Formats: sequence, C-alpha cells, structure tokens
Amino acid sequence: MIEVSNITKTYGARTVVSNLSFTLPSGGIVGLLGPNGAGKTTTMNLLTGFLAPTAGRICIDGHDLKHHPQRCARHIGFLPEQPPLYTDMTVKAFLGFVYDIKGVRGQNSKAHILETCQQTDIADVSNRVIGHLSRGYRQRVGLAAALIGDPDILVLDEPTIGLDPKQIRDFRALIASLGVSRTVLLSTHILPEVSALCERVLVLNHGVLVADAPPSVLTTPVSGIQSLIRIADGQGTAALAALNKLPDVLTCRSQAAAEAGCVDIVVQTKTDMRPQLLQALTAQNVSVFSLGRVEQPLEDMFLSLTLEDPLSKGGTHESNL
Repeated sequence: MIEVSNITKTYGARTVVSNLSFTLPSGGIVGLLGPNGAGKTTTMNLLTGFLAPTAGRICIDGHDLKHHPQRCARHIGFLPEQPPLYTDMTVKAFLGFVYDIKGVRGQNSKAHILETCQQTDIADVSNRVIGHLSRGYRQRVGLAAALIGDPDILVLDEPTIGLDPKQIRDFRALIASLGVSRTVLLSTHILPEVSALCERVLVLNHGVLVADAPPSVLTTPVSGIQSLIRIADGQGTAALAALNKLPDVLTCRSQAAAEAGCVDIVVQTKTDMRPQLLQALTAQNVSVFSLGRVEQPLEDMFLSLTLEDPLSKGGTHESNL
C-alpha cells in the first residue's frame, strides 16, 4: 500500500507538485496522467525515494519513506522512462548486478534471475549483450531489473514509449499480468493504454491532483448518462413518446443513423436506465436493433481537466470525482 499525504515539491519559487494526497491499496493498475510538465515524473521520483518532498509524508506498506528508505525500497520496483542499463553487459550479468546492489535476501540468485527472465520473456536473450538488443527487449530488461527482489509495487514511467505496435501490445499484456498480484502505478501519454489497463486514473495538472476516479466515471458526461438506441426507421415518433413518459429521462431526441433503414434515439438520463428504456420501447412494439451507452472520449476528459492552471486560481483544487 502507498499512502501519500499532502506532499509538495518546490525548486525555489517554482512548485512542481502541490499538496498531493492519495492512497493506492494493494493490487491493481492505476494510471497517472497529465500533460508535459504536470509533475508526473517528479511524483514518481518522490514515491521511489529518488527525490525528497519539500513537505508532506509518504508511507510504503506502513513505513515512512523519509525515516525507513531501505525498508520502503524493498517493496518498490521502478522502471524510469529511460531504463538505466549497462549496455556493455549481458542481460544475465546485469540482472545479477542488480540483484547484488538491491541486497536481495532469502532467494537463490540464479533461480530468481531465471524466473524473472521467464516472466518478462527475455530468457532467450539472457546471454546477449544489452547494447545489441532492440528497444523492446531493452524495455523488458529494464522491467526485469525492476522486478528483481519480487517487489509488491511497480512504478512504470512511460514504459511503452518508442515501441512498435506489436511491442506495445506485448508489453501491455505483460503489465496487465503483473497487475494481478502487484500494485502498478503507470504513467503514460497513450490514452487508449489507460482505458485498456487501468482500474483507476489520477490526473495531474501543474502538480495538482484534478481527478481521481475509474476511467468509466471520467468518461461519463457530467450532465448525466447518455444512451444511444437504434430502432427501425418510421418508429421514431412512437419511441420518443414512450421514452419521454419515463420520469428520469432528461432529454430525448432522434437523429439520422449511419445504417440504412434505421433511426437513432439519443436519451439522456440521471442514472443508467437501459433496462427501463428497452422495456418502454418493446411495450410499444418498437423494433430495437441496438442499445448502448455513449461515453465522452478519454481525450476530451483529459483536455477539459488540464486546459487551465489550477494554481492560478489561488490554491489547490479538490476533485469531486
């Protein structure tokens, strides 16, 4: 578990992280989003002990990071955006070096390194020099180094940047498997990656936490829940009449459908009413071809949360998400 309490990081008069608080329970993948300069990398460096906060407190598995840095370090594996690899060493030798400097105890080094190589799918290149490996393999070696010591927390900073589509797909699958038994904090600019992997999203803007919620909540329009119903053409009037009778329907309108012989009905409701919407339409013998929720793109949510500087309004921003 990670507990972050009111941490602030300043450099002179410049505030990079401002009064940041959140808790990450054990297990699951959490996304850390924000534009360039939002404080994501600084936050990760604070959590992993590479930087000390100007104010505030960080606890890892109940241990204060300031007073027990070595205890906390045993729980964390960190993959920076540029993995710190010794490119003139073989993969196996490098991981052995990492094993030694981490001071891993209670495990057989050769067995542990072999298991880590298998877990990250680099066993077939373990005897090759790192400098001769592709970008994708180097990222895997960096992740393997982070996994040495079997930490229960992984902090990954832009882990798929610079990879080709196949490497990205494979690396995402690897991250997903790691998130089953570990807490993974994932910083990324790739919004589809957040939708595919993350159960929760923290959004930073100018060092301030402006949102903390599951992706499904962030992509739900603030004004309510929208449903899109595709029905047979010629039944729009009957459908609108039936839906407008429901008490929690806020708005209801028809629009042209992309599919020939159909019309779309867009319904805005206070809560998710898809079962009631379907029941009301079938009671009027309206032919329903499809019914689904309409979500705002994650990109729109991201832009709406990060267009303004929250510190320019005088103080920090409390997210109500």
